[in-house]
Amino acid sequence: MAVKIRLARAGAKKAPFYRVVAADGRAPRDGRFLEILGRYNPRTQPSTVELDLAKIDAWVAKGAQPTEAAGKLIAIARGEKTVVVTEARPSKKTVAKAEADKKAADAAEKAKADEAAKAKEEAAKAKEEAAAAKAEAAAGPAEEPVVEEAAVEEPVAEEVVAEEAPVEEPAADEPAADAE
Repeated sequence: MAVKIRLARAGAKKAPFYRVVAADGRAPRDGRFLEILGRYNPRTQPSTVELDLAKIDAWVAKGAQPTEAAGKLIAIARGEKTVVVTEARPSKKTVAKAEADKKAADAAEKAKADEAAKAKEEAAKAKEEAAAAKAEAAAGPAEEPVVEEAAVEEPVAEEVVAEEAPVEEPAADEPAADAE
């Protein structure tokens, strides 16, 4: 019989912890085992590794072979290796939300900066206009340039005057030219 020192999973769904066991190599992962040699909980920060090294050495002396994962845990328990502490990676949703929030904040800052620049520009224009008005007031009343208005020609309506031409009547004093 080939004996393996391996991990047997226990715990609830999505909340695992492991037992380090000595088991027959043909037995299922979570099945029958010969002896519990320790415990491993990857969900704690840092991970918890509790092994009975005397029992493990006894099984190795009898010919048991540790699996790769069990071998790493044994090395950590002996102090040959340090526990690798990995930070929890954020989910893709969290990363996308953080990026969207960052873009929104950048856009808001840019809008604020544009608004501030526009207000500054308007203030500078107002200052210039005030300075120009002050300079004009100091120079005294200046003659305003005469703006000539363009003469608007109105069409003259021709008045039709009905004048009667005087009719000449022969004077009574004068002899008629016919009479002669």
